[in-house]
Amino acid sequence: MHANGNKEIEILLVEDNPGDVRLAQEALKESKVRNNMFVVDDGVEAMKFLRRQGKYANAPRPDLILLDLNLPLKSGREVLAEVKTDDSLKRIPVVILTVSRDEQDILKAYDLHANCYITKPLDFEQFMKITRTIEEFWLTIVKLPPK
Repeated sequence: MHANGNKEIEILLVEDNPGDVRLAQEALKESKVRNNMFVVDDGVEAMKFLRRQGKYANAPRPDLILLDLNLPLKSGREVLAEVKTDDSLKRIPVVILTVSRDEQDILKAYDLHANCYITKPLDFEQFMKITRTIEEFWLTIVKLPPK
């Protein structure tokens, strides 16, 4: 029995690189945990999804957000700040998944209450390994907050 029971886990991936989206989808498709992954490719769409605005009126509340920092229209930092200051969203765990190894980016993400910060690897095998580790830890071990 998984920590989160047998229900499907809802994941929101906020990522503008189609290659990384494909890799994450591949890795999670083979997941031991049933999950639905929703993908948006900019920060504005991410906030619309989370607030169930417009075409996202029937969107589920994610159990986990995978967030890139470098996004068009609204940066991942801005999305993180908005999520963590919104009483209805702030308990959703946010995993930063980005290419930046910059110490300032890391410190800023944690200052904004990111739940963890992971630097994207450049090769396929490492990316798959990291995605599976995220899945293993966040979807199997961690007890997610109730919706």
